[in-house]
Amino acid sequence: MTNYARMYRLGITPWEGYAEAAAPSVAAVLDREEAGRTPPLGRALDLGCGRGQYTPELARRGWEAVGVDVVPRAIAEARRRDPGGTYVVGDVTDLPSAGLGTFDLFLDVGCFQGLGPAQRAAEARGVAALARPGATVLMLAFGPSRWRRLVEGVSEAEITGAFDTWDLLDVRDADTAGLGFPMNRTAPRWYRLGLQAGA
Repeated sequence: MTNYARMYRLGITPWEGYAEAAAPSVAAVLDREEAGRTPPLGRALDLGCGRGQYTPELARRGWEAVGVDVVPRAIAEARRRDPGGTYVVGDVTDLPSAGLGTFDLFLDVGCFQGLGPAQRAAEARGVAALARPGATVLMLAFGPSRWRRLVEGVSEAEITGAFDTWDLLDVRDADTAGLGFPMNRTAPRWYRLGLQAGA
């Protein structure tokens, strides 16, 4: 598992560049998600929000958006950049303890893949605990590759294995334009999951 707090302290945050390059892909996925929903859109949780890469975009689109990240330094900077936004220091592997409430949408852009197997399962359990009926998860994850030591990848089976109370509704290849090496060699995909009835 990557030590994100240490990387923030050292000023080494390459994922922010990747997140900026992926912004058009995120927008397209959110467009598709919102096309199937009736306003008001509801509440959205940006998992591993960092310094507020996507939480403001969710809010701009009409979601009641909350960003959560375990690194206090990142959350402090997110609040500085987006003073009107809602950002909470919290561990995605222990979401119920963060007092966040419940959500209709969970956005995970690279957070899940940066965790170890036990932490991934814990994130999935926490997301299920906070999910409202009909909730969905949108996850951008890089696939396993020869570059796994540089870029933590995750397979479809690892995702569905962790999110075992969710149905896999859609999988689409993500655009790699602007990602640069080695990210553009890792077959990024968008996964859309829906909470199973009665889960």
